[in-house]
Amino acid sequence: MLQIQHICKEYRTGTLVQKALDDVSLNFRDNEFVAILGPSGSGKTTFLNIIGGLDRYDSGDLIINGISTKKYKDRDWDSYRNHTIGFVFQSYNLIPHQTVLANVELALTISGIGKEERKKRAIEALKKVGLGEQLHKKPSQMSGGQMQRVAIARALVNDPDILLADEPTGALDTATSVQVMELLKEVAKDRLVVMVTHNPELAEEYATRIVTLKDGKIRSDTDEFYVNEAVMKEPEHKNMGKASMSFLTALSLSFNNLKTKKARTLLTSFAGSIGIIGIALILALSNGVNAYIKSIEEETLSEYPLQIQSTGFDMTSMMVGNMDSGSGSSDKKETKKDGEVKVMQMMTNMFSTMDSNDLKSLKKISGQR
Repeated sequence: MLQIQHICKEYRTGTLVQKALDDVSLNFRDNEFVAILGPSGSGKTTFLNIIGGLDRYDSGDLIINGISTKKYKDRDWDSYRNHTIGFVFQSYNLIPHQTVLANVELALTISGIGKEERKKRAIEALKKVGLGEQLHKKPSQMSGGQMQRVAIARALVNDPDILLADEPTGALDTATSVQVMELLKEVAKDRLVVMVTHNPELAEEYATRIVTLKDGKIRSDTDEFYVNEAVMKEPEHKNMGKASMSFLTALSLSFNNLKTKKARTLLTSFAGSIGIIGIALILALSNGVNAYIKSIEEETLSEYPLQIQSTGFDMTSMMVGNMDSGSGSSDKKETKKDGEVKVMQMMTNMFSTMDSNDLKSLKKISGQR
């Protein structure tokens, strides 16, 4: 049983706040056909997405078989969508290069079902929707009504407790819409079907319960359901299993996809190889030029070696000069000229520390060449 308790949902864009659902509460029976009616922007699709776990509510609670979802993690929501919910959309969302059978099998592949069991259950689901003779057709070879029935078969192949349909007849003509509605009515005999639609005539004819939404609030409910807490069963958390395929399965699907699009795969590989070869050539050319420059430098230095000459700096001469200048007390007859000689000697010794090399001669030789 599914219970919606005081659900609120807002969308914020800067300072603008759009309230999609405002304190919505509903209880659903285990098997009934519920149609959600309302104008565009009334919150129908948001309501459906929250039931399906595609969107998160801001406040309130979504209770599944007596278990609150307030503490659900992403892994729990994935498992819930994969094993409890079946989705049918206005756009069929079929993989065009896969056969009808492969499209239905894909839902079981994600659940980790074995190949034989997967094929068996997919064929049974397609037979239920009247497509048992068209297993190997591609979606492009089928009509809109047939593709919608394939989408319904894909939603039912996992045997979900709840089937959610968002405008399933929106892209179909009247006759085909009736066929799809008859199929959904049959499905609702043993499970909960919640359908969003703009067509009140189809809703009144096929649905067992009609809920009207407007401005994010419930305006009417033709068959409201009240839960008797006293007779409710003890909540039981079921292990719904994993919601991801194995690495080998994913690898197999990838190779199958490459085989179905051989031309695109070859062109992509060719373009990629050209790019790789181009990068390799640029790197090789760069390394070759650098190696050539290095070899030229080595040859030039070997032919014209640089000679570095260095003249030592003798600190003792400076010290002696300072000592001589400071001995004026012992030599009373020291002249000004003698002092000048000592200073000049000290400065000469200081400048004698400058180094020299023969770069000038190297430049001269290079200019002659």
